[in-house]
Amino acid sequence: MNLSLVIPTYNEEESLRPLAAWIKRVVETAGMSWEAIFIDDGSYDGSWNVIEELAKADGHIKGIKFSRNYGKSAALYAGFDAAEGDVVITMDADMQDSPDEIPALYDMIVRDGYDLVSGWKRKRYDPIGKTAPSKFFNLTARTISGIELHDFNCGLKAYRKNVVKNIEVYGEMHRYIPILAKQAGFRKIGEKVVEHRARKYGVSKYGWERMIKGYLDLLTVMFITRFGRSPMYFFGALGTLMFLVGGGITVYLIAVKLYLQSIGEPLRQVVDQPMFYLALTSLIIGVQLFLAGFLGELLNRRAPERNKYKIDGRI
Repeated sequence: MNLSLVIPTYNEEESLRPLAAWIKRVVETAGMSWEAIFIDDGSYDGSWNVIEELAKADGHIKGIKFSRNYGKSAALYAGFDAAEGDVVITMDADMQDSPDEIPALYDMIVRDGYDLVSGWKRKRYDPIGKTAPSKFFNLTARTISGIELHDFNCGLKAYRKNVVKNIEVYGEMHRYIPILAKQAGFRKIGEKVVEHRARKYGVSKYGWERMIKGYLDLLTVMFITRFGRSPMYFFGALGTLMFLVGGGITVYLIAVKLYLQSIGEPLRQVVDQPMFYLALTSLIIGVQLFLAGFLGELLNRRAPERNKYKIDGRI
């Protein structure tokens, strides 16, 4: 099969029929063998009824129904697991992503050899309350990850099949799939300017709480990808630094006391000085961080996937 379309859906009853018809027209004109997998993420409108209707009318359309709303990452994970196409394209169900972009995205994977192509909605039809935080968020993600993408959160993306089969998305990690893919060894990541359409049906699911979760998840994914297999490198190094700072301050205070005693100058007791408590706090935190890294290594050693590596071939 050439193409799998993975489409998370949450209360998008009105847009599903025109979206399915548009997709069918585009991919069949391009001569692709295809499937479209709609994942109903706990909708409480008639979205699942529409998906059932579409699936009965067209064997290319499939559906997965969650019992409640788990979030977009969970929907993508279920869709990736079910996808059978050589190329997997994700898009939102609200018709703000244009299916006309599908052939070009497909060609960038198959013809140009990209592992992942992310859409860039250069011209957007969202309110400034959504676009301004998005720009700041993308700048932060681009700076931290080193991946030169302008729109990490764009739902319109294309993947080589083995990419989606070798990454795991959960929580709100769908924003950081390019980072997860890069850390999994898929480094040819491209970008394509795509059309962003004004919302015609339904309401936006975006809120400020998603922005907060996004930044927390960015820190999480960067930590996991860099130190997930060796937590001691992070906690041990930071703990050692804190311990040395505390120890250094303690040695300094004692040295000053001994010097003042030797020349007969008045002095304060070490325990009466604020710097002593700063040193004590630093020593305690340093020990705790070092122990956290040690415990992390013990847990990591018992993890069944500790020595699980992606192997592309054997001779």
